[in-house]
Amino acid sequence: MSHENRTNTEQTLIERFNSATVVGLGATGYSVVRYLCARGVSVTVVDSRDNPPLKAELTKRFPNVTAYYGTLEVEAVTQAAFIVASPGVSTRVGALQQAKSNGCVVVGDIALFVQESKVPLIAITGSNGKSTVTTLVGDLCAAAGKVPLVAGNIGKPALDALTDQESFDIAVLELSSFQLETTPVVPAKAAAILNMSEDHMDRYSSMGDYVLAKARILRGAERAVLPRHDEQLQQITRTNEVISFGLDEPSASNEYGVKRKKSGRWLMKGRERLMPLRDVPLIGSHNIANVLSAFALVDFLTIPVEGLSTTVKAFKGLAHRMQTVAVKAGVTWVNDSKATNVGAAATALQSIEGDVIWLAGGEGKGADFSELKHALTSSVKLAVLFGVDAPKIEKAIGDTVDVCHASSMHEAVGIAHEAAADGFIVLLSPACASFDMFSNFEHRGQAFAQAVNELPGCAKGGGKLPMGDANNHKAGGIQ
Repeated sequence: MSHENRTNTEQTLIERFNSATVVGLGATGYSVVRYLCARGVSVTVVDSRDNPPLKAELTKRFPNVTAYYGTLEVEAVTQAAFIVASPGVSTRVGALQQAKSNGCVVVGDIALFVQESKVPLIAITGSNGKSTVTTLVGDLCAAAGKVPLVAGNIGKPALDALTDQESFDIAVLELSSFQLETTPVVPAKAAAILNMSEDHMDRYSSMGDYVLAKARILRGAERAVLPRHDEQLQQITRTNEVISFGLDEPSASNEYGVKRKKSGRWLMKGRERLMPLRDVPLIGSHNIANVLSAFALVDFLTIPVEGLSTTVKAFKGLAHRMQTVAVKAGVTWVNDSKATNVGAAATALQSIEGDVIWLAGGEGKGADFSELKHALTSSVKLAVLFGVDAPKIEKAIGDTVDVCHASSMHEAVGIAHEAAADGFIVLLSPACASFDMFSNFEHRGQAFAQAVNELPGCAKGGGKLPMGDANNHKAGGIQ
């Protein structure tokens, strides 16, 4: 990995402090411990849990690191001069607030990464689509002859790449709002906010606070990549250059969009054709927007059109993100378990053409489900709800669509199988977190795929629910 020589006298955090307190011992916290210890920094670890996931590994690999478990209210936090906080720890907790009031510097792992790594950086955030866009951008960078690091809120923690001295000449980082809270500046060649919808309202006091956390990704960015018709996001950028994307026709060279021609719809940069829309292998109009945003993010690399289109054609998407897991008897089963918030599920519902049976539910994280009612087009024929917040979703959507309840994923898939007819799409897009029933969204998606794969090859239903089903919200079923 190449590094440019530092041209100013500003000290890095590692140069300023010879000791640090790491708050939170998950995967990111452990990567911070490895990074700091490798650079000779004296480390103390604090975690509010009695048995965090990597407690045994820390004891085995770093026996000289002092650790406190079960509370954050210890002097190692409240009286610290330098704290590296994990994304899962809110900077608003009392111990961190007290530390900051005492003059403590509180940052996260990404702040450490961008201070040391001097390769070009592409940074991506948004409520939905981050992982898909980040992965595709990594592939596009490889098509440009680069050796990309794809990390951050996806895959491995970014600092592990530095600790392990991996070779890369461009970094593509997916960044959550939690990571951005503790990152003062993001010196990116291009930084994107893909979209904004309500999420993590159990951590933020308002939607405005959430937007401001996301907007931190634009601090220090040379180019801002933003959705063309989101006026709120267009107004918050302070960068000199904005590249926009949208599903409408672009009118300028700094706009990416879609234009209908006699030969069909095309992805465009201004007036330049990039590729036919029909060649994009991903399901849903929101994935077209994802591809356009990825093109905008690598605009500065001037990749030939053929390289862009070839890379997209080969891109199959990510597991649990609008992933087709099976097609049986003309019924397509789509796993969008990563849709852990209302905005993601609403986007998925609105992006699919054809008759849909929708599987949803889980732990809503304090979200307002009312947006889902507006997303339920006439194409959605049935909602199969499960999980702790299923009653809240049913109340929010009212009588917009027929509703059934299921006590397990296996039962939900069975109900959908009974109801589906040839040409239907069964979409798992939960609009909720998974922790009430599953260990994570991957586990939920795997349970869905397993239940689907256990179904017989023939559809049982003719597009109607069994009459008299005790779980049926309306006796008539699908009409």
